[in-house]
Amino acid sequence: MAYRVVVAGATGNVGREMLNILAEREFPIEELAAVASSRSAGDEIDFGETGKKLKVKNIEHFDWTGWDIALFAVGSEATKIYAPKAAAAGCVVIDNSSLYRMDPDVPLIVPEVNPDAIDGYKKRNIIANPNCSTAQMVVALKPLHDAAKITRVVVSTYQSVSGAGKEGMDELFEQSRNIFVGDSAEPRKFTKQIAFNVIPHIDVFLDDGFTKEEWKMVVETKKILDPKIKVVATCVRVPVFVGHSEAINIEFEREISAKQAQAILREAPGIMLVDKREDGGYVTPVECVGDSATYVSRVREDPTVENGLVLWCVSDNLRKGAALNAVQIAELLGRRHLKKA
Repeated sequence: MAYRVVVAGATGNVGREMLNILAEREFPIEELAAVASSRSAGDEIDFGETGKKLKVKNIEHFDWTGWDIALFAVGSEATKIYAPKAAAAGCVVIDNSSLYRMDPDVPLIVPEVNPDAIDGYKKRNIIANPNCSTAQMVVALKPLHDAAKITRVVVSTYQSVSGAGKEGMDELFEQSRNIFVGDSAEPRKFTKQIAFNVIPHIDVFLDDGFTKEEWKMVVETKKILDPKIKVVATCVRVPVFVGHSEAINIEFEREISAKQAQAILREAPGIMLVDKREDGGYVTPVECVGDSATYVSRVREDPTVENGLVLWCVSDNLRKGAALNAVQIAELLGRRHLKKA
């Protein structure tokens, strides 16, 4: 079984990572198309390390007829235009933007967490990929929720600049270089200097004082995992190029010890437990780059609440937070629904 696959936004950070992961995982492809905006049309792009080059096609003129799956990494505005066209042509869209995540007719999927929800994709022919910070968190929460039922989550994130795209990565590099040579480090992409600094502000502010990124973590966790879980988040941009980190405080309905949690996480899908309780016995963002796992470290009991745990969670946001999760959704879709010789 092989599929005709489109990667929309193929020239961006996430789009390139989608191509890499499709190649790495040997996704069954009959034909592959790379599409992007008119600015990139005609350019050539690598299909992972296969040695194959793809000529980028203009998304404005692309004919979606006959294609099976489209992985979208083009942002909400372009998705609003092109995703319905692809879906109407019979191509299943797996969208990385925030546009459809809270649409009740669009499943929001993390395959290790809520695979059965994918069965609802036929209502719109669209499947949503969650926010990068949500994706890694729910992978860590799911096996613990199954074991002791989570009631409340308090999370603080340490999110890399790649979450803001190439412009964010360029700004960190340029500001760091400028500071070393004594030049100006004025912010352009971010609201304040990001080099050698942290910014407690991701996405726009809402009326209640939270940011949209923090709101996403709340509502997406409820939709993916359990609507009864109470969630509060503080999302912070840090001067790291790739890899999101999270400090997560969890309260449970039933008692669960740190040792029990470690044993559960050690066997959970998609998780790598590294928790040696010694110098260097934990994972940092630099170490997770290019890896598919969600790493969990520093699992310990929270003495300030009944049935509480605290843990540290790290993942490559361009992979599990975006491209890898999208490809895993495509694999799940193929196994459960797309029957093609």
